[in-house]
Amino acid sequence: MGAKALLCCPALPETKAVLIIWVIASRGQPSCRVSYRVDTKEINETNCTDRRITWTFTPDQSSELQINAVTLDHDGLYSCDVVTPQGNFLRKHDLQVLVPPAVTLLPGENRTAVCEAIAGKPAAQIFWIPDGDHITKKESHNNGTVTVRSTYHWEQNNVSAVFCFVSHPTGNLTLSIELNQVTSVTSMLRSLLTILYVKLFLLGIILLILGFVSFQKRNYFRSRKKKAYQMVVNSADWVFFTHNPPGIASIYFLFLAHFT
Repeated sequence: MGAKALLCCPALPETKAVLIIWVIASRGQPSCRVSYRVDTKEINETNCTDRRITWTFTPDQSSELQINAVTLDHDGLYSCDVVTPQGNFLRKHDLQVLVPPAVTLLPGENRTAVCEAIAGKPAAQIFWIPDGDHITKKESHNNGTVTVRSTYHWEQNNVSAVFCFVSHPTGNLTLSIELNQVTSVTSMLRSLLTILYVKLFLLGIILLILGFVSFQKRNYFRSRKKKAYQMVVNSADWVFFTHNPPGIASIYFLFLAHFT
């Protein structure tokens, strides 16, 4: 990934080439065909859009192809066909782009450790030392890379550390983790969760109390307002009574209205 790649045509005997043809079949892409006619120095291209693939020099000097900054898109089959008066000479290159995975080793829950080889090509292999109970899963990505995740579980109390060994064509890597570190991290996470639950519980109680106080306060002012309104009505009734002396029937109905 990112480096240059040099692709050669077949070695020729002491003869002169007439035509050089490169066929590039990248995986998932239409085939690209590049031809060079020696006598006319004419170059023809068909379905070739990747400008990172060029002749090393001019075709009359060298028939080699060069890929600048190799990426996953360049993964595929490359063939060079050289036509001579004595016959054709063919050479093929199966280009496999290797991607080193990103490797991590982290503590899990319930006496476990998790080792991951992320986005490697091809898929990495994960081994554990000491050998024990583990579950390994693979996840394929659209660009052809694969993530491998292995979860290791141990039962023995006499194991002080575990090692994750990752094997890959780009290189091997070994990571280790101490089990007391796993235990301390797990205990710390549980303590943090307990503190969080307690805080949420106290917050709920505070909100409940504030809601109850607000409700009582609203009812208090509502009752005060109602009493004040009744006093105003009673005063108005009394003023009306003093300025307009009613009859006995009117006094009786006013009495009922006042006390009901």
